[in-house]
Amino acid sequence: MEFRNLYIVAAVSLCGVSPGQTSGVSGDAVIRAPYANSEIVITTTSRLAGAIDSLTWAGQEFIDSHDHGRQLQSASNLDAGARMISETFNPTEAGSRFDGAGPVSTSRLLRLIAEGHTLQTTTQMAFWLRPREKSAGNPAKNTTELSNHLLKKRVTIGYRDMPNVLQYDVTFGLPANEHHRYAQFEAVTGYLPDTFSRFYSFNPATGTVNALSDGPGEQSKPVILSTQSGSHAMGIYSPDQPSPGYEHAGYGRWRFIPQKVVKWNCVFRIRNDDGLEPGDYSYRSLVIIGELDAVVATMVKLHKAD
Repeated sequence: MEFRNLYIVAAVSLCGVSPGQTSGVSGDAVIRAPYANSEIVITTTSRLAGAIDSLTWAGQEFIDSHDHGRQLQSASNLDAGARMISETFNPTEAGSRFDGAGPVSTSRLLRLIAEGHTLQTTTQMAFWLRPREKSAGNPAKNTTELSNHLLKKRVTIGYRDMPNVLQYDVTFGLPANEHHRYAQFEAVTGYLPDTFSRFYSFNPATGTVNALSDGPGEQSKPVILSTQSGSHAMGIYSPDQPSPGYEHAGYGRWRFIPQKVVKWNCVFRIRNDDGLEPGDYSYRSLVIIGELDAVVATMVKLHKAD
């Protein structure tokens, strides 16, 4: 799944950069492709350092983009040589918690190409927490606002002969000057409006779906979120799942009632008690769009193909 050779990273030093300092690369782009008498339209913005701000099809917005966390985007959580605590060392593509609903991102977009049905970006990710901030009472482990972690993504509308599938390839760059024993890579997550109120898991053995509880959290089967009528749905499947040693996890779902938003994600994990090797970690996810029945049929086709 490597695709690092598609990128020529801008010649920008990753050290000594002030958060909020722009790279001069615009994050505003649109790609689109036809599907089922409509179009799948994906929009990125400079506000989110090139993360996906909007995805529409057949009159429906699929992304509940609000702060700098609720997008179609990628992030990582690492232990930083100590006990793993979520969000305390958390490079995030779209930006930081402090960025809120504001117009700029602490993350820095280094490169963006949007051509035809394909979008490519390279982003220097911000830490979700600023130094000395806390999440659930736990202090940030990072000492800077901007990480040295590069996130490279390539998103293509259409996969093989399936026009309603987004091929979502990501590479996380793990810096050489950090020590981690455990990494949790959220290859892609989607935050959807709460009109996508029905949760399903896909059973590859039977090619059928079953109602899925709110969780929250992960389980081993691909996830589909659908509107009540089934007129619009979004599913997530990865041929790279599961992570070795984590066969009972990988696909998550959440319902945040006060915020009126729901979420799915596709997560990979690696552990090495002697320390993780620095370098690139690449994953492929396939995001499926359409009516619920079409999403299920496409899941069946993907499972058979892979």
